[in-house]
Amino acid sequence: MLDAALIAECRSQDGIVALGGETMGTRWNARLALAADRDAAPLAGIIQARLDAIVAQMSHWEPGSLLSRHNRAPAGSWTELPADFAAVIAGALTVAERSGGAFDPAIGRLTDAWGLGPRPVDRAPDVAAIAAARADCGWQRLAYDAETARLRQPGGVWLDLSGIAKGYAADAVADALAAAGVRHALVEVGGECVGRGVRPDCDPWWVELETPEGFALPPLRVALHQLAVATSGDYLRGAHTLDPATGRPPAQAATAVSVIHPSCMLADAWASALGVLAPAPARALAERELLAARLLFRDGTEWLSSALAAML
Repeated sequence: MLDAALIAECRSQDGIVALGGETMGTRWNARLALAADRDAAPLAGIIQARLDAIVAQMSHWEPGSLLSRHNRAPAGSWTELPADFAAVIAGALTVAERSGGAFDPAIGRLTDAWGLGPRPVDRAPDVAAIAAARADCGWQRLAYDAETARLRQPGGVWLDLSGIAKGYAADAVADALAAAGVRHALVEVGGECVGRGVRPDCDPWWVELETPEGFALPPLRVALHQLAVATSGDYLRGAHTLDPATGRPPAQAATAVSVIHPSCMLADAWASALGVLAPAPARALAERELLAARLLFRDGTEWLSSALAAML
């Protein structure tokens, strides 16, 4: 839905300023609609500081992060979560429940066993190693007290928020820019995008959905006006997604899943969930949750949810 107040702010004399940097083992980019006399340098600092704070809380690569300290905490202990971490945990547990565990924020032991974290491995884990890792996984084992924003460590469970944190970071950067007076921007963190407001020409921020090589499909562009898009799949970095139900990379899932949603955090998590399911369950889940989703399957076919088809 168009935001009339934001569109009314559109100023053709503004320009588009591009900023970028590094975070979370990838890059961030932002395109800002700015007046000619506005200095963009402080905005780059605001963005980088915002992202650095999220990494300090939720990175499973940084041994000193709050997440890593929670993973090492003794059984029965509680970790007080700052607002960012609390928001991500609440969102992650909601999607975990709604997806029947297809998305699981407590899968860190498995991602570690497969070498998808800071500890490299020279071979895939065997059946025994997968079973041992799965014994210490499972979102149902987590206890989160929303009133006090405390998370309980049941003992040996490792969090891995890589399937939701980049989306949250994109939202957080867009919010930080808005607080700094920049309400018209396109923000991207590691491929997850948030569009706020409009371009100086009053057009929305257009983004082309990622399509793997080999797909004979026309480009699919979406208008990100107060919307976000996240894409999950194995077409860029190989099998880096694990099915919590098996502890292995999914064999029959889509090769690429894109979800459009007002929240990039939730788009990211839902794309991760749909990306581990077989085609029929993935389509059924997207329709049940009214998700605007595109699934690209390994046979070269494309499927659009009813919600996405209605947007085009």
